[in-house]
Amino acid sequence: MRQIYPEPAVLTDRQLAARYRGPDRAGEASHWLRANMVASLDGAATVRGRSGGLSGEADRQVFAMLRALADVIVVGAGTARIEGYGPVRPGKEGVRWAWLRAGRPPAAPIAVITRRLDLDPAGPLLAAPPGLARPIVITTEAAPPGRREAVAGRADLIVAGRESVDIRAAVDALTGRGHRHILTEGGPYLLSQIIEAGLLDELCLTLSPLLAGPGAIAATIVFVREAGGEFGSYLALALAILTVHLFLFLCLRFSGLIIKVIKDSGILLLAKIAGLLLAAIAVQLIANSVRGFIAGA
Repeated sequence: MRQIYPEPAVLTDRQLAARYRGPDRAGEASHWLRANMVASLDGAATVRGRSGGLSGEADRQVFAMLRALADVIVVGAGTARIEGYGPVRPGKEGVRWAWLRAGRPPAAPIAVITRRLDLDPAGPLLAAPPGLARPIVITTEAAPPGRREAVAGRADLIVAGRESVDIRAAVDALTGRGHRHILTEGGPYLLSQIIEAGLLDELCLTLSPLLAGPGAIAATIVFVREAGGEFGSYLALALAILTVHLFLFLCLRFSGLIIKVIKDSGILLLAKIAGLLLAAIAVQLIANSVRGFIAGA
C-alpha cells in the first residue's frame, strides 16, 4: 500500500494498520464509531445496486483490515439484504489481518439495524453455521412479536427505541456489551442517522477510479445532434440542462430529508429507474444509427 500524503511512502501491513487504529482502548472515549464507504469519481455508491463493482484490491484489503480492527460491524437491514451479508468467516476472510484480532474473538459480529425486523430467518446472516460470531439484531418495541421471537433464537436481540431505532441508544447498548470500536458499512440512511446524532468519529472514504454514470454525457451528445443546428433547439436544450442541474442541487441540498423519507429501498428503486432511462436512451441511439446505416446503404 502506498501513502501519498503527508509524505510519499510504501507502507507495511503494520504501518497501515497503525494509521487506522482508533483511540487506545484504555482511553477516555466510551467508543469510537467509524464509517467505511466507497464511491465512484462521479459520486455513485453502487454499480448495479451493489458496492462490490466499485472495489479494487487495495480497497478490499482496507475493508478487511477495518473489520479486523472493529469490535462490531453495524449495517442497515436494506444494505444487509442487497449485499447478502453473512457472519465474517475468519478462516476465509481477512486472513492477512488475523493478527489484529489477538486477545479478541476471531471475528467481529455483524449488528443489523431494522425497525420492523424484516429479515429472512433462513438468510445467510441468521442461518449461518455454528462456530461463527453470533449476529446482533437491533430493533424497536413496535417490531412484530412473532418476528422478535423468531429472530431471538438465531441472534442477540437489542431493543432500542419505540417506533424507530434510536441510534444513540443502539450505540450505547453495543458499548455496554464491550464493543467500543464500532464500524458501520452503511447504507446511506443509517449513515445519515449516525451523523445527525453526532456520533460519527471518523469517515473512511475510498474513491474508486471509475465513472459509474456516464449516461448524462451520452444523452447530451445525442440531444445536441438531434437539435439539428437550430438556435431555438439549442436554447431549449440549455434550459433543460440548467433545470436538471437545479434539480440535482435541490436533491443534494435536502438529501438528508430525502434519505429519511425513501430509505435504502427507495434509493435502490430510483437507481434502477435511472438505469432503465439511460438504457432507453442507449437503445434509441443504437436504433437511430442502424436506421441511418440502412437508409444510406
